[in-house]
Amino acid sequence: MVRLSTLPVFALSSVVIASQDSFQTKCTQFADKIDLPNVKVNFANYIKGGTNLTLVDNDPTCTPGFQSVSVDLCRVAMAVSTSESSEITLEAWFPRDYKGRFLSTGNGGLSGCIQYYDLAYTARMGFATVGANNGHNGTSGKPFYRHPEVIEDFAYRSVHTGVVLGKKLTKQFYDEGFNRSYYLGCSTGGRQGWKSVQKYPNDFDGVVAGAPAVNFVNLLSWSAHFYNVTGPRSSKTYLSPAQWKLVHKEILRQCDDLDGAKDGIIEDTDLCHPSLQTLICDGDTRNKSSCLTGAQVHTAQQVLSPLYGVNGTLLYPRMQPGSEVLTAPIMYNGEPFQYSKDWYQYVVYNDPSWNASNWSVKDAAAALAQNPYNIQTFEGDLSSFQKAGGKVLHYHGMQDQLISSDNSKLYYSHVAETMNLPPSKLDEFYRFFPISGMGHCGGGDGAYGIGQGVKTFAGKDPKDNVLMAMVKWVEEGVAPETVRGAKFFNGVGSKVEYRRNHCRWPRRNVFKGPGNYTNEDGWHCV
Repeated sequence: MVRLSTLPVFALSSVVIASQDSFQTKCTQFADKIDLPNVKVNFANYIKGGTNLTLVDNDPTCTPGFQSVSVDLCRVAMAVSTSESSEITLEAWFPRDYKGRFLSTGNGGLSGCIQYYDLAYTARMGFATVGANNGHNGTSGKPFYRHPEVIEDFAYRSVHTGVVLGKKLTKQFYDEGFNRSYYLGCSTGGRQGWKSVQKYPNDFDGVVAGAPAVNFVNLLSWSAHFYNVTGPRSSKTYLSPAQWKLVHKEILRQCDDLDGAKDGIIEDTDLCHPSLQTLICDGDTRNKSSCLTGAQVHTAQQVLSPLYGVNGTLLYPRMQPGSEVLTAPIMYNGEPFQYSKDWYQYVVYNDPSWNASNWSVKDAAAALAQNPYNIQTFEGDLSSFQKAGGKVLHYHGMQDQLISSDNSKLYYSHVAETMNLPPSKLDEFYRFFPISGMGHCGGGDGAYGIGQGVKTFAGKDPKDNVLMAMVKWVEEGVAPETVRGAKFFNGVGSKVEYRRNHCRWPRRNVFKGPGNYTNEDGWHCV
């Protein structure tokens, strides 16, 4: 009896082992089977789930130098020529538990860093996934210097090249090929997703684009202008991080409960136009640590104001209120912003000695006139993508400390006006979700866990996961009405404190109860 009952188990085990051997063998032999133009395969390695992968070839500025891999997969690394003087490093990760879907990841900042955490996350979700180094190595803009081919890779060519080759390799590796094609990226990765929508409308069936760096050239000018506003640390116009906390506290005092709930979060920043003169120390104030000078208040009001160009046209909208604490050590730190400095030195002026402290709106005009390879990524006509049947889910944190969420609203308006479509029609293929309490691509004070990456994962259910929401929209025709976010008790991977449904634009969240703000059923999109 015992022997008879255990035989099927042994037989099943043999099948599993044989399958494992088959997958591993296919992986290790795959490098020799790749024969594509301009492609040099560096290796194809089997990675067992549970491995902490050391990234020995990673540029030191691309941190961290390791990646946890939770599922069995085949890792393929390649060098791909994009011109006679440029190339990208491309990786394809093929999971054993494959769901028949292809996906491309993106990048961040000016960086030439493969985002291995996104490769690991999407491979874990069953996607055949690719990621590239954006045509250069490291986080600096120095590789752009007198090298337009590298700029072209960065503007659009790296992602598109990876998609074309990644699809071919996916078809070659898996007998069933792939059924649908997706994109997941945030920040520069969000811009890359939008560039694909605008320039290559047939590359993806579904695009998830977070906090996109669209309006890219003006974004870098906007980031550059903060040093002019705050001045160096010795300036009378400079605010310390502690003083920015005072500003943040006052903004919340004036704006927090406009949505019906006092929870330390501004649900709709469009309703918030704070008057910060209330913070000025009067002559009788003894404790100067709880107030600001008039010059400092002027600084705070200026960072919450749009940037206009030499002819008075809008270059970039204001920094949204509520992000002050997160932004202070990055943008308001009394130093020129590094990405902006690099762009002007190595792209706009081709002059490494250009002094960022001398920046003016005349420089913004020069940069915008240049706009290499239309890196602005601000096209309003998405009709080709719409006709191709593509879907795009655009999200942006309303505590974003690097890219103002007001810029995403500006782009949405630009698309609606260019295509002459009201929100009800745009909703058919393009939905935008402002995420209250989310910083740049994640983090923040609110329910920012919407499944856009491993650090914001709160479940695979499409209502809790923007990537799986996109899959459901593309494959079942069910579009997301809201994006449900998780607020974690102690950060990433911790217990969920509460959840909140974030509304699609132009709706806004209002708390009507019952109970307190942690009751997700008490919030309503109006």
